[in-house]
Amino acid sequence: MPLARMTSSWIEGYSLTTAEILYHMPDYPHLLQTFVWQQNDLFPQLPELRRFLAFWQDKLDGPLHSVKVMHCQLLKPAELRAVSGDFRLH
Repeated sequence: MPLARMTSSWIEGYSLTTAEILYHMPDYPHLLQTFVWQQNDLFPQLPELRRFLAFWQDKLDGPLHSVKVMHCQLLKPAELRAVSGDFRLH
């Protein structure tokens, strides 16, 4: 995603959202597989994630088992600190 678009979406309240999706494998329904989805999304409504999950249910064969959502707000100035020094590897 271009930096200008990321910045404008952050201003609008979007921030990093990660979803761990567990789904049943189509050929072996007793086995679970994991998929990690990560996108800037508006919390707590999560329109991008809801759109992705709707696509998954409509178009993909693996039925969903569970979805775990993690969300991270923007970095605040207090969380940033200057680092002095150079580190060189061979």
